[in-house]
Amino acid sequence: MATTFASGEGRDELFGHPRGLAILFLTEMWERFSFYGMRALLVLYLTQHFLFGDEEAQGIYAAYASLVYLAPVLGGLVADRWLGSRKAVTIGALLLVAGHFGMAFEGAGSKQYLDFGGRSYEVVASGRGDDRALALLAPDGAKLPLTTASSAITITGGGALGLPQTVATGNYAFRTEQQPIYVQILFFSLSLIIVGVGFLKANISTIVGALYTQEDPRRDGAFTIFYMGINIGSLLSTILCGYLAVKYGWAYGFGLAGIGMLAGLITFLWGQKFLMGKAEPPVPAALRRPVAGPLSLEWTIYVAGFILLLPAWFLVQRDEIVTTALTIGAPLIFAAMIVWSITALKGVERSRMIVALVLTIFSVLFWTLFEQAGSSMTLYADRNTDLHVAGGLAMNAAQTNFFNPAFIVIFAPVFAALWTWLGRRRLEPSTPVKFGLGLMQVGLGFLVLVIGITHFAGPDFRVPLVWLALAYLLHTTGEICLSPVGLSMITRLSVPRVVGLMMGVWFMSSALAHTLAGLIAKATSGATVGGMVVDPRAQLDTYADIFGKIGWVGVAIGVVVLALSPWLKRAMHMDPAEADHALAGERAIGEAAAIGAPASSAAVDRERL
Repeated sequence: MATTFASGEGRDELFGHPRGLAILFLTEMWERFSFYGMRALLVLYLTQHFLFGDEEAQGIYAAYASLVYLAPVLGGLVADRWLGSRKAVTIGALLLVAGHFGMAFEGAGSKQYLDFGGRSYEVVASGRGDDRALALLAPDGAKLPLTTASSAITITGGGALGLPQTVATGNYAFRTEQQPIYVQILFFSLSLIIVGVGFLKANISTIVGALYTQEDPRRDGAFTIFYMGINIGSLLSTILCGYLAVKYGWAYGFGLAGIGMLAGLITFLWGQKFLMGKAEPPVPAALRRPVAGPLSLEWTIYVAGFILLLPAWFLVQRDEIVTTALTIGAPLIFAAMIVWSITALKGVERSRMIVALVLTIFSVLFWTLFEQAGSSMTLYADRNTDLHVAGGLAMNAAQTNFFNPAFIVIFAPVFAALWTWLGRRRLEPSTPVKFGLGLMQVGLGFLVLVIGITHFAGPDFRVPLVWLALAYLLHTTGEICLSPVGLSMITRLSVPRVVGLMMGVWFMSSALAHTLAGLIAKATSGATVGGMVVDPRAQLDTYADIFGKIGWVGVAIGVVVLALSPWLKRAMHMDPAEADHALAGERAIGEAAAIGAPASSAAVDRERL
């Protein structure tokens, strides 16, 4: 019997796939270029340009990331029921272009002053990389080198200003003055990105699936190709945007990210004719129906999207509200779902639902540790890592985000082949075992950092780059073990009538993980002046302490999951044939989602197949 493909075999195809796949590949590549380029710079931008303290900067980052994870749940619902994926992706891309370009409006930056003896002296910082240095600005424009420590500050040539060379802590104070208009441009730009991601992320993956029938043998390969676009975009952006921002200025790095998103939008608009009508609204006529005076349903949705910018703008500045809502609300929802499963379900359905919820909770713990990459690990790279690679070649802190997608490209095919080889011998680890292995590896990654800090830190309190690279390697292999399971596990184990609700719980768990990651990142905070840490030794000790604690927690929880895995596997109630089919599906997802899911991509990047 001949197989019928969705695209019509031989028509409108490119290398055996619908031409629309190439359009979606390029759109996603440029969108991820912009997203990861901005993400690599954000916490450095907050601390070095706007001079936010560590705790405040990492709180802003956590609130932003949590909202980015929550937004696609609403955006996917709106597209599925009313707007259609094409329109949702288009409005999302427009918002993202505006947001990324908005980040480039940086202003002159915040200013910091040293108050001493009834007078104020401006503190200036030069450089954005590891060559960053502080100085006091003299009235004649001369810069007097300033060094800080926990007990005192030293002003070289301070006598020219009538200042002593050394001033003990307690006798001076640092004061920061920000430019309110540019700070608000920053927050509004972040809100544009949050809402834009909400409209775009879930829906562009949906269009890929719509190009193929469920029986089309090219479907898994299409997602593999599509998700490779994520890695190409993230690999290029972390190198290029990081280089431009540190070498020439923040506006250049963010501007390049905006150009990337604009390229993605132009590609998508040009290529809509190749989508074969698969991304259109479910009921086109309904969108033209007036629902709010002269506004049609479609324009009402657009206006509502713009109105959502206001709560996003507010919440990204109030991370404590996001943290409180998620740390209280998410556990209550988990508890309610467990109670409902126990009381309303019976037999196999009940045990499968409980396993799905338990593994979802464990996934929160994994991503909480993993998502230190964009905050505390980036600042660790900036402050306490020797970023020289070899000879005169060096990276900057933003570019260290390159390690994760690079390692995924290298090792995801190796793991996919390993799972296949083990599967043929009926030795492939079960889903719970993969969860346990993932947790152990993310914990070991932090313990590797502690080894580097404890035994290999130099006199400048910087640790060789290789230890950070090894940590990212372990985090990446842990991600490859755990990430491909995700939504596959949810759809496989959930009771059919609550699959949609369980997917919402899964996305909420990702948002909760970012909030908890923010709390851990805040614990690594140190005192700063001009975006530079006051006491590098104390900061390195703080990293050793916090990284050591969360490392051991990750390993311990991984061991617990491995110990529980026989029970969890039995509670999944899969006969051998069904288990083989499930693991084969995870291997296929692993090749697509793991190969194309670098750090901190939304959950739909990791597993929406």
